[in-house]
Amino acid sequence: MSVLLMAVSLAATAAPPATTTLAARIDAHIGTPRFAAADWGIAVVSLDDGRTLYAHRADHLMQPASTTKLFTAALALSTLGADYRMPTRLLAGGAIVNGRLDGPLILYGMGDPTLGTANTNADWADQLAGQLAARGVRRVHGNVIADDSYFRGPLTGSGWEAGDLQSAFAAPASALSVNENSVRVTVTPAARVGQLARVTLDPADAGLQVENTLLTIPARTPDDISLYRAPGATTLQAFGSVALGATPPHYKLSLPDPAASAGTQLLQALRHRHIQVDGKLLVRHWPQGDGSLPADASIVAEVFSPPLGEILHRGLKRSQNLYLQNLLLAAGASPLADAPAPSAFVSSEQRAIEALHRLLDKIGIPPSASALVEGSGLARRDLTTPNALVRLLVYLAAQPQAALLRESLPIAGVDGSLIWRMRGTAAQGNVHAKTGSMAYVQCLAGYVTTASGERLAFAIMLNNYVPASGAPRPSAEVDAIAVMLANLTGGD
Repeated sequence: MSVLLMAVSLAATAAPPATTTLAARIDAHIGTPRFAAADWGIAVVSLDDGRTLYAHRADHLMQPASTTKLFTAALALSTLGADYRMPTRLLAGGAIVNGRLDGPLILYGMGDPTLGTANTNADWADQLAGQLAARGVRRVHGNVIADDSYFRGPLTGSGWEAGDLQSAFAAPASALSVNENSVRVTVTPAARVGQLARVTLDPADAGLQVENTLLTIPARTPDDISLYRAPGATTLQAFGSVALGATPPHYKLSLPDPAASAGTQLLQALRHRHIQVDGKLLVRHWPQGDGSLPADASIVAEVFSPPLGEILHRGLKRSQNLYLQNLLLAAGASPLADAPAPSAFVSSEQRAIEALHRLLDKIGIPPSASALVEGSGLARRDLTTPNALVRLLVYLAAQPQAALLRESLPIAGVDGSLIWRMRGTAAQGNVHAKTGSMAYVQCLAGYVTTASGERLAFAIMLNNYVPASGAPRPSAEVDAIAVMLANLTGGD
């Protein structure tokens, strides 16, 4: 039923009657009784001549969900630049004499969220160990320290909900991130009913201890699998049941301590390179290090992230929360951030948000129009207005990185988080927009070219909406308006 209704909703915008205006069509759509308890906020502006084509509650604060990432992208590009590469370094905390390092070996992260991902420093640990070996180091007479204190502040973004923290989409944002700070959990039924199922982790060095009471139950019986890790804990509780002979299900969860996992991978790489470590693995988090390093520490190896523009492309297409939160923190931690020296403690996140406010002020977006607390959109404390989003999009469209940003956005019916949306409409291949969704929130903000060739920037925000059974999906309700914009002709 919902699929049929969604098709009708989109079809209604495919060939609008010539006698109705754009405003009338949007008003009719958002004014239907099913939205009586919901809040719409919409702004549409021409990039060609600056006029406003449509506005509805455009100056009201609303929850933006992942359209927040557009603000983070703007800050990262303006502060660090599209070509910036984040280093991950090995630092020697002592002298190297006759192949022996007398002192600690420090693995120091500076925010690269792509370490260990396919085609991007997948062998980062071996690269670092290889560079160390090439310097003639054969022994570390000291500890290996995995240090993520470059980011000052907690590993979770402000306002992130405790119920989300176990999930991979809310992975901790660490200056020393690896494998997107997530672990793949596989549940395999045992060979006989009544036996414990097998719970495996990939990577195995994820830093989780599994307490498994998952039982194998008769074949073709519904699974009842529960995985639970309390916030801050390193024990994963696996309980419930899985059917005999069932295809093993997979789950992606967040790592409890990314820096520890990265340190473990480095130790393995050092052993592979026949570099002896006399000490043990230690992990240094803020505020232990608070961004400081030994005065005599020297760089002995380093690997670099892809250019920031490429990280943005990956992060925006997939709506990858870790990537954008790490970019926000990197902007806040960087000495390039246009900020006075703080007189008291300020986290990297707070410093970035302050820098964002200064950028928005330059753009002409007042403080009352945007109240953001982190960089991914996971926080329900994030608030902005449709007009603020559109002004940001207009600003970005005039910057040297405009093409990079536009092509980094999901494309309707083509890729990213819009790959299955608006297919077979005038929006397909045309709408480049950032999605944003969470419970009761659905947003879309980006660019579209009308049927008459006019370039538009738009923000469509739907908040506090609980669809009735059989109603179109909230994303289809938002998409219907984007399709109206794509179909717009000069006579409308």
